[in-house]
Amino acid sequence: MSSCTRVALVTGANKGIGLAIARALCRRFPGDVVLTARDEARGRAAVQQLQAEGLSPRFHLLDIDDPHSIRALRDFLRREYGGLDVLVNNAGIAFKVNDPTPFSVQAEVTMKTNFHGTRNVCTEILPLMKPQGRVVNVSSVVSVRALGKCSAELQQKFRSETITEEELVGLMNKFVEDTKNGVHEKEGWPSTAYGVSKIGVTVLSRIHARQLNEQRKGDKILLNACCPGWVRTDMAGPKATKSPEEGAETPVHLALLPPDAESPHGEFVMEKKVERW
Repeated sequence: MSSCTRVALVTGANKGIGLAIARALCRRFPGDVVLTARDEARGRAAVQQLQAEGLSPRFHLLDIDDPHSIRALRDFLRREYGGLDVLVNNAGIAFKVNDPTPFSVQAEVTMKTNFHGTRNVCTEILPLMKPQGRVVNVSSVVSVRALGKCSAELQQKFRSETITEEELVGLMNKFVEDTKNGVHEKEGWPSTAYGVSKIGVTVLSRIHARQLNEQRKGDKILLNACCPGWVRTDMAGPKATKSPEEGAETPVHLALLPPDAESPHGEFVMEKKVERW
């Protein structure tokens, strides 16, 4: 491999929306596609499935909960490609509605993966993004609904144009602590760990887009959050309205924005359209 070879990477890509995104990129992205998963056997099985369809993804192990795993991926990308052209942060978890796990535990586990894991990937990988790179953070419309159920004070903080990454991390940590202390509703939080974690992902996307404007303005890197929709996966269940392939459409659209595109950037996108957040 050389730094001349373009490369796209999808996290959590062994099944569901992630696999559909990887499949679409294998068909349409002019370069290598790296499919990552935290379970090596499942990840390699997904690669074999795509190979049986005539596609040629590469596999790399990635557990976004493990900083060592993230750094190993970073080193691989730097060594093999000299950077990265497309990053799709798709990996995430959600507890079922009737899961008996205590809410405070759900909050801590969900936040660790969906927010902190995604943030840790961005911390290590964003510096590798090449000019005209594309970053897509898979969020959810649930984040919009959850924001609407937050107190006015929290809404103002999350919607602030000047919120810092440190302030956002502090808010995400406060939500988890408030659930442990049984005061999250009193403190203005909604009772959805998944929704709050995805608020974090959406706001983090805005912050990182702002940082790219400040630090790498001429590189024309576009970074956005998006909602794939209600998709039939293990996470959402069989009654959802979209197939994984339909769910992949907006993330893939953002991943393949043309080189001369200047927008969207720092936006929340649904059905390929920018939504007010």
